[in-house]
Amino acid sequence: MKRLLSAAVMVLLLAGCRNGGGAVQQTSVLKVDSVYYAHGFTIKYYDDCKVVSIRDPWDTLKVRKNYVLVDKEKRSRKFEVPAEARNNAVIIPVPVERAVIYTSVHAAMTEQLGCIDRICGVCEPEYIISEEILTRVADGRIADLGMSTAPNIEKIIDMDTEVIIASPFENSGYGNAEKIGVPIVEAADYMEGHPLGRTEWVRFYGLLFGCRDRADSLFFVTCSKYDSLKALVTDIPEEERPTVIMERKYGALWGVPGASSYVAIFHADAGANYIFKDLSGTGSVQLSFEQVFERAADADFWLLKYGTKKPLTYADLRSEYKPYSNFAAFKNHKIYTCNTLVTSYYDDITIHPDQILADLMYIYHPDLLKGHQPKYYFPMEQ
Repeated sequence: MKRLLSAAVMVLLLAGCRNGGGAVQQTSVLKVDSVYYAHGFTIKYYDDCKVVSIRDPWDTLKVRKNYVLVDKEKRSRKFEVPAEARNNAVIIPVPVERAVIYTSVHAAMTEQLGCIDRICGVCEPEYIISEEILTRVADGRIADLGMSTAPNIEKIIDMDTEVIIASPFENSGYGNAEKIGVPIVEAADYMEGHPLGRTEWVRFYGLLFGCRDRADSLFFVTCSKYDSLKALVTDIPEEERPTVIMERKYGALWGVPGASSYVAIFHADAGANYIFKDLSGTGSVQLSFEQVFERAADADFWLLKYGTKKPLTYADLRSEYKPYSNFAAFKNHKIYTCNTLVTSYYDDITIHPDQILADLMYIYHPDLLKGHQPKYYFPMEQ
């Protein structure tokens, strides 16, 4: 019944209304929020709604969705979708009280916003680190909806879900979830090129859950901490910045982050000299092992992530691919690893990039952060 009422309200909202003279009421922008680091969305405030426009990450000249956020307490039959937002408009009554969240990252962000009670279901809880969310999944307060690629649609419907928060992928849809009438919020924060650009998406989620002030505070406090850390390495000359390579090959190719990627920016902001900083782009460039080794054989540090219950060791890396042992960082035991299965790296990379930056800076310039306790990256075990 709730969903039928919600659908009826949506129809009324989309229909708008006419004034006594028969002319369609027009709305005008009252305010446009400043967006500081993110390139994937804009926020505009109108008389009766807020509009968050999401750019298509794969064609930034196009708007992928216009999310029209209407206050549940103030909505009325007189509401009309602003003309400039009618293309690809998705109306969402806010604050959202029942959300299904597909990724551990966005579940963690919702918890950080103090809105864990708004999560009614999650996908793939085996990837979730938060003890509180896992406790709620175990006792049934949060439903386990299975795989994000094939979630339990019946449960989503039965729970009176108000929105689904999911990450979009190029040339890929959401299957049956697109057919049930529940708005899908396409959370494309992972496509941002700057670490703080990813963080800034919390401001959109704050509008969804009705906690704008808390979201803005989280963002600006994180920016302040990040910039304070970054300032510590500003005056370090190029010759004193250690060289670094990242990750390892999968199959025949090694994905090397482009210079404008958030990963490369992270390491540069931590005071490292990224060997492949001449590679353009925000994504990764696929190189052969030989191409990587030719340029990075003498790199001072090697940082990589993995996700297994057993800690990764030098012996494991050599066993996986013997030529790895020819890197100077391998020979000098300067490899640092992040086990994403036991650390909150992927949860924190969006909402707390300053904490990850501190770990990286401690590796490259330990004297700048004396007493720092690493949280994500640790020396690889012998």
